[in-house]
Formats: sequence, C-alpha cells, structure tokens
Amino acid sequence: MSAGKSRTERADAARNRRAILDAAAELLAERGVGNVSIEQIAAAAGVGKGTVFHRFGNRAGLLGDLVMERAESLRQAITSGEPPLGPGAPARERLIAFFDAWADLAIENFELYAAFSASAPDPRSEEFHTFWYRHIAGLLRELRPGIPDAELQAELLFMGTFGGPVGLRLFRAGQGGRLKAAVLEIVEAVASSP
Repeated sequence: MSAGKSRTERADAARNRRAILDAAAELLAERGVGNVSIEQIAAAAGVGKGTVFHRFGNRAGLLGDLVMERAESLRQAITSGEPPLGPGAPARERLIAFFDAWADLAIENFELYAAFSASAPDPRSEEFHTFWYRHIAGLLRELRPGIPDAELQAELLFMGTFGGPVGLRLFRAGQGGRLKAAVLEIVEAVASSP
C-alpha cells in the first residue's frame, strides 16, 4: 500500500468518525438516548452499521466517545481558554465560571450522561474526575490559603452538587436550570467565605 493511500484511508476514517459522532449527537438531542439505534446513527452519518461498530465497538463505546469529547472541550477551555473559565481570572471568578460551564454541559447532555453512566464504567471517566477535583481544589487553595483537605472539599462540592440523587431527580424533572441556580449560589457562598 502506498503512503498516499494510507493517508487517504486515515483521512476517510477520521471523516467517518466525525460524521458518526455528529449524527449521533444530533439524533440523541432530537429523540433522546432511548429512541436512537446504531442503524439510525449509521444512516444519518452516511456509513454502514459495521463502520460504527468497527470504530466504536458498541453503543457504550460510541456514547463514551461523545461524553469524553465534551469533557475534553471543557478541559481545554479551563487550561487554555479565555478567562474567567480559562487562566487569567481571579480564583473566585474561575470557580464560579467552572460550575456555570459544568451546569450548562450537564443540562444540555443529561440524557447522554445518564445513558453513559448506566453502561460499563469507562476508565477515561476517572481521568476527567481527577482533573475536575484538582482544578477545584487548586482554586479553593488560592481563595483560602491553608484550607484543610481541599481535595476532599473539592470532591464533595462537585459530587454533592451534581453527582447525587437530588441532581438526578431535578434533571429528570426538567429542572436543570433550578439546579444550576442553586449550585451557583452554593459555589458563590463557598468562594466568598473567609
């Protein structure tokens, strides 16, 4: 096989991957996770069902890639994006901006996250959770030097606001906006405390 042919196939594979992810995201947003099949995603992407399975392994793999793509976008915004989410803003503003962005991401993708969470654990999830906790803990330390156990407080703040049964109940009831408002009030109180 020539080098040119190899590059073309890699470009085709990348194009197919993007088309599948875009088609899946659009269909899931329109119909909900429980109402979309791999066959429908393949047809919307203009590829065969086998291409979807070859590229992602199964439905959980496809959902995992969609979730990780969104998580990576947020991580990039935190590490190199514009303030206040990205570097350059005071810790208080960055902390509030993170929870604001996370709430929007969770509200927009709730069904996807719920389906992903119900599938087999994805090892990439731990990488992102660790990143979120470290980011929050770093901001808490910057806000309140000498804070005891910033890592645990970061995890409690993050999981306590979005990861528990209250968050799940509110998302399912279509009250993501209410949850976001309450979370931002909590974060602002934490960020303002001495």
